[in-house]
Amino acid sequence: MKNLQTVILAGGKGSRMKSNLPKVLHTILDKTLLDYTISNAKNINSENIIVVVGHEKELVENSISTNVTFAYQKEQLGTGHALMISSEYIDDDSNVLIICGDTPLLEDSTLLDFVESHNNSNNALTLISIKLDNPTGYGRVIRNGNNVLKIVEHKDAEHDELLINEVNTGVYCFNGKVLKDALKEINNNNAQGEYYLPDTLEVILKKGLNVGVVLHSNNEEFLGINTKVQLSSATSVMQSRINNDLMLKGAIIESPISTFISKDVTIGIDTIIKPNTIIYGTTSIGNDCVIGPNSTINNMEIKNNVHITNSVCNDSFINNNCNVGPFAYIRPKCTIGENVKIGDFVEIKNSTIGNNTKASHLSYIGDAKLGSNINIGCGTITVNYDGVNKHVTTIEDNVFVGCNSNLIAPVTIEKNSFVGAGTTVTKTVTSNSLAIGRSRQKNISNWIR
Repeated sequence: MKNLQTVILAGGKGSRMKSNLPKVLHTILDKTLLDYTISNAKNINSENIIVVVGHEKELVENSISTNVTFAYQKEQLGTGHALMISSEYIDDDSNVLIICGDTPLLEDSTLLDFVESHNNSNNALTLISIKLDNPTGYGRVIRNGNNVLKIVEHKDAEHDELLINEVNTGVYCFNGKVLKDALKEINNNNAQGEYYLPDTLEVILKKGLNVGVVLHSNNEEFLGINTKVQLSSATSVMQSRINNDLMLKGAIIESPISTFISKDVTIGIDTIIKPNTIIYGTTSIGNDCVIGPNSTINNMEIKNNVHITNSVCNDSFINNNCNVGPFAYIRPKCTIGENVKIGDFVEIKNSTIGNNTKASHLSYIGDAKLGSNINIGCGTITVNYDGVNKHVTTIEDNVFVGCNSNLIAPVTIEKNSFVGAGTTVTKTVTSNSLAIGRSRQKNISNWIR
């Protein structure tokens, strides 16, 4: 089998989107439209991914973290023109898959089967078609029986051709050399004044080479995104696909219609996802957890039997048997041990928390290292910022911190110590000590008068 290269057409502005953002950078769930097609290309083992950029090219290029080759289409003069400027990156002996950057619903399995069909048929060109009840706007596939004669764009089609409901999806697989040779022979003598990639079909047929069409039964996969209405429709399709797949693998999603989960998320068996929950990024969640309701989880690693209620968690790790929330906020770079309680209105940032530690209410823990079996009293604050630099608070094992305490970093509270309620700690509390920093209460009689 020949090496596979993939060309993704992503140079257009997408004026019908009514947006300042390039069309391919609009998102479904947490990924751009372009991200989905790049993932397709990676997942079918493309040796090289060529992304054709044009409108707002810097924005598009900067959005991509994958190693790809960029071809710059300064003027958007049609799909054929996009391939012309990509030709220098295409190998003669490769197969070249061509997809549009605004088709996020394509399935990897569809593309793998399509490329395999192209190889097995010894075609110079194979394309995918579908049949639509309303084919307005699509290029029509013109046949003579099983033989494909040409593809006619909607604006160039004659009356009889407009009655045809078999349309071109814009997904092609070419032999590299055949494609490059055919591109040299097409022109822009059409209503749009553009170079149409489908015009290569007639060129290839005239040379006596094989052209094949795969008629696909699932029209939904080939939905192109041209408006925000279509973007919304595609989001619903992707949301349903992902949620259904996770439930078939053992997760329980109580309200799929109100739950939004990224394609890269993994969820263990018997984990319950409650309504109005968003789970994005490369999050992994273990077994027997309860997540939500009303929670946002992003790039988290969550082990087994963790309960997160009405909370926001980002870029951190939570070990087994923890309870988080309601209304907790876990910010990036936190590592939370086993059997930990992060309670209501507790915020944690860039901190490590040991096993069996509890911060049950109304506390801020930032840039801190907490050991095991610690009690953080209500209203405790690690005062980590001096106006210029952040400093570390260290609390060793078996410490009790009373309510309304201020721990002014850098500071250490050694093991087995107590901090009295209302204390401001400014220096090391040694092991087995009680730190108390309240001033003596004084009552002034008749002051209210």
